[in-house]
Amino acid sequence: MQSTLKRISPFLSASLLLLLCSSCLGTRFLADPMLVVSSESGRELGVATNDGVVFLGRTARSGEVEITAWFGDGASTEVAVVEPLGGGVFTAETEIRLPSVPISFDTPAVGSEVSVLGRNGSESWEESVRVISDPRVEGFLLPWIARFDGHPELVGAGVFVVDANNPRLKRLVGLISGRLELTSATGKSESYLAVVGPTELWRLVTTKRDNTKKRKWVYREDIL
Repeated sequence: MQSTLKRISPFLSASLLLLLCSSCLGTRFLADPMLVVSSESGRELGVATNDGVVFLGRTARSGEVEITAWFGDGASTEVAVVEPLGGGVFTAETEIRLPSVPISFDTPAVGSEVSVLGRNGSESWEESVRVISDPRVEGFLLPWIARFDGHPELVGAGVFVVDANNPRLKRLVGLISGRLELTSATGKSESYLAVVGPTELWRLVTTKRDNTKKRKWVYREDIL
């Protein structure tokens, strides 16, 4: 009986470890960095990055906002205070650590593919488009996406570059700031998505580095 138990125990231990690891992976991959920022003036989207929350302040540029993040077991909302970073970019610190992504400071090349991520309430969505440029516009543009029609609350949707070797790895490279109408020499007008890009996102990093105060995060069990 003793020898039988010795043979079975390692198998049980390995099975239990695999089950626990699967559970951790499941909750981590179900979580995403897209946030909903709400105030009395309305809602907009934001992104949780490794350097903090970033959004465009279209509905709140000061005072308190509610930030809703989605974890493996559902949504979590808490109150935070808006902090302007300059350049039309804002942040707000949360008490809990949010599922986040790194920032890329390399402007994507014209013709390269990027992913636009956003939320309609609890439902997330993703669109893949290719980067375009125009000599009249500083930075890069994206083709117009129909889902933005009549939905100003989608301002702040994240633009991400995706690792070719690991599609799960995304890096934030910009935030959708709204519609841009450009007229060609023939008089034809076309709509594009304007993007607040890496130059402005860098303000978040420099602000966090200049802030020497170290804060302690409140950790959730499903975010390691």
